[in-house]
Amino acid sequence: MASTAKTPTRKDPASPAAPGGGSTTRGGRPAPGRSRVFHRGSVRMLIGAALLLVGSFTPWVITPLGSIPGHAGPGLMTLSAGFIAIAGAFLPYRRVAIAHCFIAGAGTAALLLWQLTRLIQLSAVTGTWGSMLPGIGMVLCAGGSVLLIGAGVLLLRSR
Repeated sequence: MASTAKTPTRKDPASPAAPGGGSTTRGGRPAPGRSRVFHRGSVRMLIGAALLLVGSFTPWVITPLGSIPGHAGPGLMTLSAGFIAIAGAFLPYRRVAIAHCFIAGAGTAALLLWQLTRLIQLSAVTGTWGSMLPGIGMVLCAGGSVLLIGAGVLLLRSR
């Protein structure tokens, strides 16, 4: 007598019943009821955070006697802001990511404005215009804060 048992068929790897699967559909979209980790501003936040992290260790002030690195002063705060931005880039919650964007971006921008004002003040008091210049670290951190604030605005306008 012939066996009437059916041979098991291979299950779709994206189906929830399949072992190890269930997170996406065949088109790469999230399955119903699941959310993605990344959001619209994740790439900008990661690039901005990378600029903050690199800018924190590079020279912030260039003087005739040498350069002053960022980590010798306010670069530690921008380093912390960079890690806050990285955390916000990997959180799937839009409102929390917006808060991370604006805390890291606006905090760094305020810190940079304070440092630039201090640089101008020291140049005015000592009468040495042009001898103390902003370094590449300040420029990188400024670019990172612009990207983070831009990502926050993008996330605010989405939806």
